Amino acid sequence: MSRSEKKQRALERAERTRQREMQNGYTEDTSQPTLQSKATTKTKKPASALQIFFKTFVIAFAVLTAISLGATSVYTKFMNFNPFEKEDQYTPIIVDEMDNDREELASLVDENSPLYNQIKDADRANVLLLGVNGNLTDTIMLVSFDRENKKVDVISIPRDTYYHREGYNGLAEKKLNAAYKGNPVNTAKAVSKILCGIPINYYAVIKYEGVENIVDSMGGVPVNIPFNMKYDDPYDKPPLHINLKKGEQVLDGKHAVQFLRYRHGYTEGDMGRVKAQQEFMKSAFRQCLSFKLPTVTKTVFENVDSDITIGTALSLAKGAAGISSDSITTYTMPNTLDPDPPFYVYPDADGIEEMIIQIYSGKTSEEQTTDGAVSQEQ
Repeated sequence: MSRSEKKQRALERAERTRQREMQNGYTEDTSQPTLQSKATTKTKKPASALQIFFKTFVIAFAVLTAISLGATSVYTKFMNFNPFEKEDQYTPIIVDEMDNDREELASLVDENSPLYNQIKDADRANVLLLGVNGNLTDTIMLVSFDRENKKVDVISIPRDTYYHREGYNGLAEKKLNAAYKGNPVNTAKAVSKILCGIPINYYAVIKYEGVENIVDSMGGVPVNIPFNMKYDDPYDKPPLHINLKKGEQVLDGKHAVQFLRYRHGYTEGDMGRVKAQQEFMKSAFRQCLSFKLPTVTKTVFENVDSDITIGTALSLAKGAAGISSDSITTYTMPNTLDPDPPFYVYPDADGIEEMIIQIYSGKTSEEQTTDGAVSQEQ
């Protein structure tokens, strides 16, 4: 794709974003909603750590981008600038590349299902987070941000989830992690189908060397390692050597990658690894709040591939105003685990629909611990 074509796509995305914001009741002046709330006499609460985080993020985001673009840049170019995009590579745009599949995905949700209207009318932004190793995804999470209710829901989808694609009949090829093949849109389409056809608006992809750099930039991540972790695979690419001792410790980038990649000693198999990754994500987020964000943000820009532009980031940050650290809930895709090789994780369609209805209704229920049930933790 030529540079002029990419610029044209960016302009079209900006126009779609502007129209969506106007439909949601916002003007282009992001400091003032057009739908005024009733006046209140309540005393203004002090800003929470999370509010400070988002404000700092926006400031750092804007400053770094302004430096990259130069002082002569105009508003449209600024709002459409993608700080994640590398000069020598094309960044696919989910909203563009999934257009051809939109009718197919929409048909996955029965119009008579209570889920249909909830998805149709929801003011949510869904971001697919992918940790990749070569052409395979090693970590798959969907982050769903409810702008109206100020909530964040994180769904982990096991990499060994069974997902058959026509023409791919090898045992390993029937796993979800094989759908990636270097293009996050491939995984986005698969995840959307597995999760009842919910829309996926954006993605963020990070390689393990990127994780190492980001963790080091934030001074390490505190983790409680549940047992000694030792594993060696000299044939992996790159070679994998894991040697971590049980107990609470602060992991640097190198050892954080070892913790995230370890998967052979959990009694629950890949599901145990998913839970460990969720705990790591929570700890990393708390750690971000304790450090100077500009340094971490710059490292993220350099090590993450995403289709999120500055205009989108500012819109999401605005919607996050008022969110609290207690508003993050994690889930694991309801499933049935095959105990025999190749250890497929089969999606539980009824359980998934129940989970999505729960998430989109804005309500939470008591944690369920039965096999394959909705697993949530705040």
